[in-house]
Amino acid sequence: MNEFDLVLPSTVDVREVGMRDGLQMEAAVPLEAKLEMLEALVATGVRRIEATSFVSPTAVPTLADADQVAAELTRWPGVHWSALVANPRGAVRAVDAGVADLEYVVSASDGHSRANAGRSTAEAVGAVGEVAALAHGAGGSLEVIIATAWDCPFDGRTPVARTVDVARAAVTAGADQLCLGDTIGTTTPLRVVTLVDAVRRACPGIPVGVHFHDTRGTGQANALAAVQAGVTQLDASIGGLGGCPFAPGASGNIATEELVYMLEESGVRTGLDLDALLAAARVTEQAVGHELPSSLYRAGGRSVPRGAGTPA
Repeated sequence: MNEFDLVLPSTVDVREVGMRDGLQMEAAVPLEAKLEMLEALVATGVRRIEATSFVSPTAVPTLADADQVAAELTRWPGVHWSALVANPRGAVRAVDAGVADLEYVVSASDGHSRANAGRSTAEAVGAVGEVAALAHGAGGSLEVIIATAWDCPFDGRTPVARTVDVARAAVTAGADQLCLGDTIGTTTPLRVVTLVDAVRRACPGIPVGVHFHDTRGTGQANALAAVQAGVTQLDASIGGLGGCPFAPGASGNIATEELVYMLEESGVRTGLDLDALLAAARVTEQAVGHELPSSLYRAGGRSVPRGAGTPA
């Protein structure tokens, strides 16, 4: 090692969230098109996929087919499937549909919590135990995703201590792991490392993942900072799709193919095939009916030498 080497883990675990976070801001996508997306995503080698969310179909109509999507997941054994829920009712629906590994969202800020779930942060935290019991009773696990972990579109900057308190309370109530969400894409590398370190210190032994949006162009830099800090679980969305319908100004997640390109070219193994990801992005683009925001996808993937004399 020399003084200019990055200190990076040998491997990371990427969770694909395009089927849920990526689609929740889109117009309705037919079930068959979603299954084609899933087929293409599984072919990339991804081991964890957030398949859908069991939330109000009125609030998020494009995911109203959650039960139908869940019924098809047995087509692809070997993938760790999970679903997002916003309350115990959603957890019951998910478990009844055969998805026992749950993600429960708790907003660290009251403003976003009320807009997203119709209740305060304290009330949302108070339901963690019930959701955990439902997941564990079905043989699954519970990950608490802390939304607006850094900033809120209504309340402004979220104090580190507030996010840490939510994390500590969630673990005490039964959460098996945590994920810190940059819901509106405002954080920066130093703030990422500061919060990750604080949460780890408060919750020793609990896996802590990250979920970044690229709204202000800092998503990949934040991902690299998190990985340098030892985070090995990262969310990403095929093509850079995504956003939160209850967070004004929120745009897409970091693109899975861009994250994989950055990490693999830096010597960090992801287990995902870049060419297969680009193929999955093409399938996704057809499904949603518009151009994807991913710069790498638009560039066509890795640079291919043109050869001497080839016109530019």
